[in-house]
Amino acid sequence: MRKKPYPRNYDIENAIFYVAGNKFFIHPDDLVREVVKILEERGFYTGLVTPKRIWRIYEKMVKQGKIYDFLLVIRNEDYE
Repeated sequence: MRKKPYPRNYDIENAIFYVAGNKFFIHPDDLVREVVKILEERGFYTGLVTPKRIWRIYEKMVKQGKIYDFLLVIRNEDYE
């Protein structure tokens, strides 16, 4: 039996993109659960994926302009 791969940061980014595009009315508390669920559906081992890592990647994506802060959790002065 083959081990499941660990998700890289870009895999987590792709899961966040999916959530941003398909879950229009998601509460910030549900982001981590949704991202982990998507990663598991895609065959990744999520035992080492922490909420801190997911939020760090989310914040980086917003600051880089890859996504809009659809959860409205980052203050404007932090990334403008």
